[in-house]
Amino acid sequence: MTAVWTRKQREYLDKATHRWNIKCGATRSGKTYLDYYAIPRRMRRVAGLDGLTIFLGNTKGTLQRNVIEPMQKIWGAELVGDIRSDNTANIFGERVHCLGADNKKHVDRLRGAGAKYIYGDEIVSWEKEVFEMAKSRLDKPYSKFDGTCNPGAPTHWLKTFIDESGADIYYQQYRIYDNDFLDPEIMTKMEREHAGVFHTRYILGEWCLAEGLVYPMFDAAIHVVPPEARAYEKYWISVDYGHRNATAMLLWGLCGDVYHCVTEYYHSGRDSNQQKTVSQYYAELEKLAGDRKIESVVIDPSASPLIDEIRARGRFIVRKAKNDVVPGISDCCTALSNSLVKFSSTCKNAVREIGLYSWDDKAADDAPIKEDDHCMDAFRYITHTLGWASAKPKSLYT
Repeated sequence: MTAVWTRKQREYLDKATHRWNIKCGATRSGKTYLDYYAIPRRMRRVAGLDGLTIFLGNTKGTLQRNVIEPMQKIWGAELVGDIRSDNTANIFGERVHCLGADNKKHVDRLRGAGAKYIYGDEIVSWEKEVFEMAKSRLDKPYSKFDGTCNPGAPTHWLKTFIDESGADIYYQQYRIYDNDFLDPEIMTKMEREHAGVFHTRYILGEWCLAEGLVYPMFDAAIHVVPPEARAYEKYWISVDYGHRNATAMLLWGLCGDVYHCVTEYYHSGRDSNQQKTVSQYYAELEKLAGDRKIESVVIDPSASPLIDEIRARGRFIVRKAKNDVVPGISDCCTALSNSLVKFSSTCKNAVREIGLYSWDDKAADDAPIKEDDHCMDAFRYITHTLGWASAKPKSLYT
């Protein structure tokens, strides 16, 4: 089977002969697509030799979606099997261990086993202990590692390994512009969808600190609108629950292709010196909803008391929020950049928070400052959980 390669991809095929071979850079730059062809070539070279073949991804599910299924479309399900319940797959005649690297417990079963080949997807998202274990498994003279990732902070442990370990590493860095086959219109849309730190990382492919405002693309002249009557098609509520910390509830309505934060409820037990019970918060939720049909209440997954109360009352469908902070913030950036979300001027706390919400430059990893962020958490929960960033605004896509 033949394929046409970009200059960067040809360079990798020619030069990635080291013990560690890592591609890092922009999304949709051709990094992972190349691997669908590079993996079988690498596996053939060590076929029959002693040692395990291991595929590691952020989770087993992302490994199936990002690597296994695309390879099946190219090579067929007979050569590339699905990941089975025992976390193995039959791939090009080899038994391959396919594991999630988000938790070191997932790979503890490989402790003591040597590996002839390891493939790593989304390495920056791994637990460092998993990477250290992978290093210890590459114990054959012919052992090799191929891996790919988007860049993170320059203080990330993987960047330190690449720059300072002295290991036998071939490293490539990709920009989105290195993909000669990406439709220019799609490239323009992706440039528009990524702002701030995410533009630097996912478009330019550079390692950079998350610093300054989390949402530098927020513009009150664009994103804050008067509370006028609109023909909302659907409604949702997002909730960040706190006992002494503030509780924020945001009512959202869809009008055309824009999700409006219509109104808010906000109460801080610490600031007001008045604690509220779970039942009282549920009453505020009912009041916020009014007589509207609410599609679902998207809520902080750790808010068990309020979740139980809402379910016991039986009116609302509860969805526990996806609580991945940085991917959630990335989705919110995309939604703001594409004007998919707007805030009523009556949502004083949400508007105040979004203008001040900043990265914590003292944190070891990417993290926003945990102050005055309750509406921002509620904003992130619903945008990330319901996939609003993947919507296609008419103003950009038609």
